[in-house]
Amino acid sequence: MSSQKKYRFLNHFWTKESGLSGMLVLLFAMHFFIIPLFSSYSAFMIIINIFWMLFLIAGIITLSRTKKRTVLLSIIPFLFVLFNWIMVFENSPFVQLADIVLTVLTFGLLIVLVLTRVFEPGPITEYRVIGSIVVYMLLAHLWSVIYSFIYQHIPGAFQITLPPFESNTLEANFMYFSYITITTTGFGEIVPLHPFARAMVQVEAIIGVLYPVILIGRLVSNASENKSKKKEKTLPNS
Repeated sequence: MSSQKKYRFLNHFWTKESGLSGMLVLLFAMHFFIIPLFSSYSAFMIIINIFWMLFLIAGIITLSRTKKRTVLLSIIPFLFVLFNWIMVFENSPFVQLADIVLTVLTFGLLIVLVLTRVFEPGPITEYRVIGSIVVYMLLAHLWSVIYSFIYQHIPGAFQITLPPFESNTLEANFMYFSYITITTTGFGEIVPLHPFARAMVQVEAIIGVLYPVILIGRLVSNASENKSKKKEKTLPNS
């Protein structure tokens, strides 16, 4: 009985509008308040990551069609949290590489789950717009992690003008840089110098330009299909 109640709660969390709305609020709080001001507290950030993993697992359980698929996909967030804790005690090259790979896979899985909700059959409602914004912000977060990894492992990959504030951290710097890149703003405080760093910046900038265009086109197409189907149903049989 308790497992059924738990499943219903997880299903409600991902199928109702409040789920994606809550994710959007959390992302806004993380990106524009928590990370800029509190990312230096590693234990606090680990707790935030664990919360996101629980949210991701909820999505996997709710949206996966088979138990086998649920188990396989749940391995990714489990390993992500595990290697986050391992990095606190051991910072070997293998652990760092595993951590960045699992981070990319975790973000990718979360983005796919949200897009599944955005593009599922049915009328175009406001929650689809909210989900689209969530994906955009998740992409910015993902690239900030990639930039941070490049900076730490390729000396001189980025030239950074550091502001003289105690709350300034590497994570906050690259979150800021990721947003000005994906929105193609570019103020110039952080400059990519290494070819691989520049390549990643180019990819994010292209995504930032193409994502809204493709998204709007897809949503408009879905809306047109839904209208045509409604018209077919209302037409009298010949």
